[in-house]
Amino acid sequence: MPNIKINNADIYYQDSAPDDQQKPVMVFAHGLLWSTRMYDKQIAHFQEDYRCIAFDFRGQGQSQITKSGYDMETLTEDTLELLSTLDIKKCHFVGLSMGGFVAQRIAIKHPELLLSLTLLETSSDPEDPKLAPQYRKLMTAIRWLGMKRVSNKVMPIMFGSTFLGDKSRKAENKEWLLMLQGNRKGGVTKATMGVIERKGTYEQLGDISTPTLIIVGDQDAATPYPKSERMHFAIKGSKLVVIKGAGHTSTVEEPEQVNTAISKFLECCV
Repeated sequence: MPNIKINNADIYYQDSAPDDQQKPVMVFAHGLLWSTRMYDKQIAHFQEDYRCIAFDFRGQGQSQITKSGYDMETLTEDTLELLSTLDIKKCHFVGLSMGGFVAQRIAIKHPELLLSLTLLETSSDPEDPKLAPQYRKLMTAIRWLGMKRVSNKVMPIMFGSTFLGDKSRKAENKEWLLMLQGNRKGGVTKATMGVIERKGTYEQLGDISTPTLIIVGDQDAATPYPKSERMHFAIKGSKLVVIKGAGHTSTVEEPEQVNTAISKFLECCV
């Protein structure tokens, strides 16, 4: 799959149907510490009917680590430039956690680009001042010790107890642990700082007129249900779906529930 030079960064992306101009487009933006891989099950499900485009934010996955540009506003500009370069005029945008921070900014400032908006396990608030010191400590530990040494502490933040405790999914659990450990610490620390220092968007959510679906796992410890409910009440006409048995990464933990929720939502957007 190709890379595109965007805002002085080589951005990796996947495109399920680059030559198909007829299919509606779905764009997937991943969460912190992950990559396009967190949407494998969604792309497999939707690619028959949609042109599915997923990409890695700078410093993560297979995209270039740059010296700067990890704030949410720059990541939003990266995303907009990707859409422009690929000549995407309108799309169904799906953003999880950090990808959701970017998705909200696009919906607020560039609604003309969106057919629908799906926000998973995300928030419209800045980082909780009570949690920020913990994340800064984690970032310092990653910088000095490497991702492998702290990965076992990160996994319960990213996944719910049902997934982590399911013996039948032990191999899958290990696969995601290894992916987490494979993060490049230079990119991860910069990306984490961008998340910690992000500005909130809550006051602007009332401006969103795009059909919106909000999804949250009932075991999400990083952005728990009240965060999603708060966005739901602020975005007029939005839908709110709770995924049972999922934590902060429901696309991986309960892909069938997520795919069903998005499919039903998109049927109403056509």
